Amino acid sequence: MSQKTKRVVSPVFIGLSIIIAVFAASLFAGGEHAFAAATETAEKAGFFQTYFVHPMTIILNTVAGWFGGVFGYSVIVVTLAIRLVLMPLMLKSQKSMMQMREKMTVAQPEIKKIQDRMKTATTTEQKAKIQQETMEVYKKYDINPVASFGGCLPVLIQMPILMGFYYAIRNSPEIADQSFLWFNLGTPDYILALLAAGVYFLQAKLSFIGMTEEQKKQMAMMAYISPIMMGMISFTAPAALPLYWTVGGTFLIIQTYISKKLYSPQPAVLQKIAEK
Repeated sequence: MSQKTKRVVSPVFIGLSIIIAVFAASLFAGGEHAFAAATETAEKAGFFQTYFVHPMTIILNTVAGWFGGVFGYSVIVVTLAIRLVLMPLMLKSQKSMMQMREKMTVAQPEIKKIQDRMKTATTTEQKAKIQQETMEVYKKYDINPVASFGGCLPVLIQMPILMGFYYAIRNSPEIADQSFLWFNLGTPDYILALLAAGVYFLQAKLSFIGMTEEQKKQMAMMAYISPIMMGMISFTAPAALPLYWTVGGTFLIIQTYISKKLYSPQPAVLQKIAEK
């Protein structure tokens, strides 16, 4: 394992340990009462509520207890711990996508020539031959179009966890009655809403570093829509939600910076690909 990887993995294990310790402490601290509450919830609620939202609610309440019942600190600590646990999956996904972009950048001139010929192809045989040539170029540069969908897997895996945390915050009555810093956790705050949108916009811009102009155009719509949607939701949502997004987005900025450092394009590797 490289020194760079060790530096990333160490905080991940810390985050994972925190999550496990908090959840275990949450269940056993209350003894029979905690287990009875969990069983009752499992019987009355659906699968997602039982196995994602309810555990996150327990964790939020437990961590808040560590800080004198202040849920603002609880949201921050749990958000960071979850992001640390998910970090290896996200870094693996980003590494895969960066490697694919590097190969596509080198192969693009050949692919463009083939695509130009496809525009003038008139028969099924001609189109089939051109498609075969395209696949040969992919094989030449070790490009697997299907593998690119594998980069979505870490995102799909993390979604139930993050959504469970989202609804745990949204549905916790204890959070609605508290103030934190300059805002009330249970009412909308325009400053925090703008901050959440700005953080995710900055993270999107940072992710563009190293991309070609064509790749930036392909990613631009999603990069801008996501912060706008978060801002719009945050303007009407309890401030605890944009707090969660702001902390998570700030962590993603650091994570994106780390991934750019770890997996930045290597001239020697690109040259080797180009020589194929």
